[in-house]
Amino acid sequence: MSFRIHSLDPGDAVEAAFFRIQREQMADVPILNPALRVEAVDFQRWQGHWLGIVITPWCMSILLLPGSAENWVGAGQNKRRFIKFPNGDFAFLGGVEAEIGEYQSCPLFSPMDQFASQSQASMTARASLIGLLAEPPAPAPAATAQKAQEKPALSRRRFFSMR
Repeated sequence: MSFRIHSLDPGDAVEAAFFRIQREQMADVPILNPALRVEAVDFQRWQGHWLGIVITPWCMSILLLPGSAENWVGAGQNKRRFIKFPNGDFAFLGGVEAEIGEYQSCPLFSPMDQFASQSQASMTARASLIGLLAEPPAPAPAATAQKAQEKPALSRRRFFSMR
């Protein structure tokens, strides 16, 4: 496996890899959305590694690339690995591309026919990344939730006055 540590934002390398894939492997695939192009969206440090989203004319996926050797857990090519995020556990597949080396991906959309424009796909990618990393809302305390479901007590006086 090609292990490469990315000390700087890997967005340009991700775009180069997926442009090549589009040119060499996806050129004649009928599911390509002509309104879209390859774009690396909001790569940022997460637990010492690089997390972002890649938009292509055929799919949108979360990508995780090694930012250090220290706590990187490889998945193996086409092997699945679950990663815990604030909003739950997500399945990632291991992959390798010449431009970026080893990476892991989690598909969000495929095909991409529901997107009318690149800006719509980019906004969806950013919202997906925010949602992935956001802490889920705290559940309401049991007593408060139970009270909200109960009907207000009806006093005897109120009951008789309703008649």
